[in-house]
Order: sequence, then structure tokens, then C-alpha cells
Amino acid sequence: MVRKKKFTLSTTQIILLSFLVTILVGSGLLALPISSIDGEAVPYIDALFTATTSTCVTGLVTLPTVSSWSVFGQVVILLLIQIGGLGIITIMSGLMLL
Repeated sequence: MVRKKKFTLSTTQIILLSFLVTILVGSGLLALPISSIDGEAVPYIDALFTATTSTCVTGLVTLPTVSSWSVFGQVVILLLIQIGGLGIITIMSGLMLL
């Protein structure tokens, strides 16, 4: 009889994965044409950098926020800052309790 190994993630892996997913979703949203003020897609590397620094609450940017991002893009950045400010660990702990 062969036992199947149950796949589980450690707490550290869950936290790392949640950071990664948050940054990738945020950068995907920022790379959409609706996120830029001129309606053209922003280079993905700029969207990825902005999403990463927003989530990590670093505040570095490659593009000026007011003149480059539409209202939708600014809301995405604001949500990423809020998620990073509240803490991925806090949010994931609450979700795991549910």
C-alpha cells in the first residue's frame, strides 16, 4: 500500500506566497491600459516595480504617480499600500482564521 504524501505549506511559505500573489496581481492590474492616464499599456517592469514598492511600503517609483496613472491605477496603488501597511501577515492570519 502506497501512502500519498499530504502537501502542506509552512507559515513562512504561506506568507511568502501571499506577498508574491499580491505583487503579481497588482502588477498585472497596473500593466493594463486602463491603469495609465494616456490609455496605453505601461511597460510590465514599471508596473512590477511600482506594485512591489507599494506593497512593501517603500514608496519608490519609476513613473510619476499623478501624471502617469489613471484613477483606476491610483486606486490599485492605494490598495497595495493599504495591504502592505496593514501587513500581509495580519491579513493572511485573518483569512486563515476564517
